[in-house]
Amino acid sequence: MLAGMGKRGRLEVPRRKRHILIKLQQDADGFIRMNRHFPESVIVTVTFANGGSEEFSGRRLNRAYDDALAAYRARNHLDAKGFSRAPKKKTGSGNKIDFVPVHPGMGD
Repeated sequence: MLAGMGKRGRLEVPRRKRHILIKLQQDADGFIRMNRHFPESVIVTVTFANGGSEEFSGRRLNRAYDDALAAYRARNHLDAKGFSRAPKKKTGSGNKIDFVPVHPGMGD
């Protein structure tokens, strides 16, 4: 049997790992809505406010998410897990953000 030939003599196309394509829109302030990590192998297309678009890997956007989360926690005096070490007050959760800043050319 020849390489690439199936059991019945048909030519088979090698199967590739499928990538999911996600499309996001940047808002006027330069952010995309992203409240969780994406799988690293996913391809995300971001359409920017100026009309341009760019593709990013899930890994790259996850790094941007982590950077935005770290900046949020530092700005609000939270530790690495999102907890405040100050005296207890009634506040929202420090473990989530919903918006991540993006710009053209920030790809891998």
